[in-house]
Amino acid sequence: MSDTGSPASPSTAPEPGSAGNPYALLQGIDSPAALRRLPREQLKELAGQLRAFVLESVSKTGGHLSSNLGTVELTIALHYVFNTPEDRLVWDVGHQTYPHKILTGRRERMATLRQLGGLSGFPLRSESEYDTFGTAHSSTSISAALGMAQAAALKGEDRWAVAVIGDGAMTAGMAFEALNNAGVAEGGRLLVVLNDNDMSISPPVGALNRYLAQLMSGQFYAAAKNVGKTVLKPVPPLLELARRFEQQAKGMVVPATLFEKFGFNYIGPIDGHDLDSLIPTLENLRHLQGPQFLHVVTKKGQGYKLAEADPVAYHGPSKFDPSVGIVKPQTPPKPTFTQIFGQWLCDMAEQDQCLIGITPAMREGSGMVEFHQRFPKRYYDVGIAEQHAVTFAAGLATEGLKPVVAIYSTFLQRAYDQLIHDVALQNLPVVFALDRAGLVGADGATHAGAYDIAYVRCIPNMAMACPADERECRQLLSTAYAQDHPVCVRYPRGAGVGAEPLADLQPLPYGRGELRRQAGAQAQPGQRIAILAFGTLLYPALAAAERLDASVANMRWAKPLDETLLLQLAQSHDVLVTVEEGCTMGGAGSAVLETLQQAGLPRPVLQLGLPDQFIAHGDPAKLLAQCGLDEQGIERQIRAWLAAGPAAAAVAAAS
Repeated sequence: MSDTGSPASPSTAPEPGSAGNPYALLQGIDSPAALRRLPREQLKELAGQLRAFVLESVSKTGGHLSSNLGTVELTIALHYVFNTPEDRLVWDVGHQTYPHKILTGRRERMATLRQLGGLSGFPLRSESEYDTFGTAHSSTSISAALGMAQAAALKGEDRWAVAVIGDGAMTAGMAFEALNNAGVAEGGRLLVVLNDNDMSISPPVGALNRYLAQLMSGQFYAAAKNVGKTVLKPVPPLLELARRFEQQAKGMVVPATLFEKFGFNYIGPIDGHDLDSLIPTLENLRHLQGPQFLHVVTKKGQGYKLAEADPVAYHGPSKFDPSVGIVKPQTPPKPTFTQIFGQWLCDMAEQDQCLIGITPAMREGSGMVEFHQRFPKRYYDVGIAEQHAVTFAAGLATEGLKPVVAIYSTFLQRAYDQLIHDVALQNLPVVFALDRAGLVGADGATHAGAYDIAYVRCIPNMAMACPADERECRQLLSTAYAQDHPVCVRYPRGAGVGAEPLADLQPLPYGRGELRRQAGAQAQPGQRIAILAFGTLLYPALAAAERLDASVANMRWAKPLDETLLLQLAQSHDVLVTVEEGCTMGGAGSAVLETLQQAGLPRPVLQLGLPDQFIAHGDPAKLLAQCGLDEQGIERQIRAWLAAGPAAAAVAAAS
């Protein structure tokens, strides 16, 4: 097979099984119990079929690919050795759990992956008893697994809790907080598996390392070490010499003793694609006492040459032909909001030497690749450490620099305390570019930016801009950058209506909206409608307004509200409708109600936005329609609301 097609490594090539059924062995595995009944010599064949099935499935549905190709053998080994689901298995982030889903009875549903009503792309407790903890944000696995291990000890249950965490997720402070706690926690059986798929390990992983890892994880080594300490304890110089010898010996094959300082028994690194190494090591670990730490080395995209060569491009691809790979469209698509931000960042940095760009490990996702290349000394990737990113920006701002933090809306939630205490309380001029605001489609509830308007607008000194299209996004970023206090600019994933951005960096007026459509004069009393749109829902609101003959305001700012425009509309219209792609509780619509109340202008107000529930994964357009936020849904909800009574109440008030 060609290098541009199916998996190329002999140990992982999708060639096992009969000629007519390449997944014959895999199709017999509907649960980990069935997996554990297989002879060990068949596991390599199973790994080949599982890897091929992952590749075929993701090529048809889209989804995370590189990370899942890298966890095939590790997933098999964990379910083969541990008695899941009785033993708890917690996956960090969770985008590498497709092999886990396939082996735990969800193989036939992989065709529905990340689709409305289908399988989640992340572990989900309501989906399977094998998904012991819902994950999608990084660095939570050790904390959760430690809680499970301690719960087992408190209840007198003899079971393991296993956390699988990537080297990227280990950059977050929460992971080390959990390690710090776990090292002194009494009781419980905890194993942390570091899935290292990025570090360069020296010396290379191989047979010698495999032997030493198994030896160090085995009963003989553990017993000998303990006996040696007991025998040598009366002779401190000899005991110290033995300790030093042990450290030197282990130092030949391990990168650091950091995790041992946390109280863990560190083992590894071992080859995470070598089942002959993984399984004996895990079997030995099951019999050890105290917290265990296993370091495995894997490769993103393992077995598929194209993904191995470019794991970033194949991290989350759309549908593609595995024999060809990802093909760039001949017609360039409309620029996304992320790309608009990336270009603005470079243009503003060219103009202002004080601009500093910061990302918490989302360079590609936040559109900062070009900025990094052009302004490397002013680019900071702080790792998966959102809290640090915000306070780091605050520190830069105190010294007269102008930090721009590019962060997903859902990830800023993790740094809320820092947003309040370190930025807003000190009124520091930090710009927050909030990508993925609103619904995000296939990634689902964990990644939806549903709450930023509500959680930002209640903080003193903070402002929140809501551009309606690409042109406004660039202009409002410039407006935010010109302020001397913190400002958030929220924009959705993907492209907008295609409004061509202006070449210059001209800002829009701070805190001001605009009237985009004026209702006709023929509206009957009680039927004069004004729609106040916040963000990209302006355009479906305009379409609905044509059929309703309603006025439409592009509010642009959730905080500060354009009170002049709002009060003018309230005085000239009978009912108001607010539209936002965010939660209605505490959102922009709530701000409108508060302002009207303070002004003594009571008006019926219909708040349209995301309901008080977590929105599952699916096609973004279908999700918006389900929430009544497409043009038909906006019109339908307004007509139903008017028919239910607000219009009649407005007529009575007017008379």
